[in-house]
Amino acid sequence: MKRNIVIAVVTAAALVGGGTATALAVSGDDDDASAPVTRTDDDRDDRSDDGGDDGDRAAAPGDVTAADAIAAALKHTPGTAVSAELDDGSWEIDVLGKGDTWHSVRVDPGTGKVLGSSKDDEDDAAEVRAALKGTSVTAEQAAKAAAAKGTVVSVDLDDDGDDRGWEAETRASGGDGQDWSVGLTTASVTADRDDD
Repeated sequence: MKRNIVIAVVTAAALVGGGTATALAVSGDDDDASAPVTRTDDDRDDRSDDGGDDGDRAAAPGDVTAADAIAAALKHTPGTAVSAELDDGSWEIDVLGKGDTWHSVRVDPGTGKVLGSSKDDEDDAAEVRAALKGTSVTAEQAAKAAAAKGTVVSVDLDDDGDDRGWEAETRASGGDGQDWSVGLTTASVTADRDDD
């Protein structure tokens, strides 16, 4: 009877522990107090230890794209999307609202559902509006254009200097990342040679 209980407890621990458990090898004799202990681990917990950042994982086929996440964020919080990044298991979209109000909107990458939003304290609203003045390509359109190069994991407005434009990062199916520049008026996509 004791043996069945121990086996049930070990099985439950293996299921709850996500693959890492301590298994007790119990002999047929219930009075034997010297039962050996064996620890087994599987590789599931080691996948994130490869040096990669789980927050920057490339979206799997069927997941919500950057353009879809931006559209969902703007439907929830009207304004101008200035960046989108797949980070910590969700899309985070920065939206410039009316006046100098900034919002950070989180979107589920699997369903496209808005998970939440918060106001941010940023003081660069005037700079961003100036950089976008006279442009015709939105963050959503830049994400769609860059998607031709791979799975988009971030889009961000580069409002510095004369080389203003959208910066996009894509990931290939092998996990290799590439940075791209997307024009603010033409949506032309060129490789970003500027590695900061």
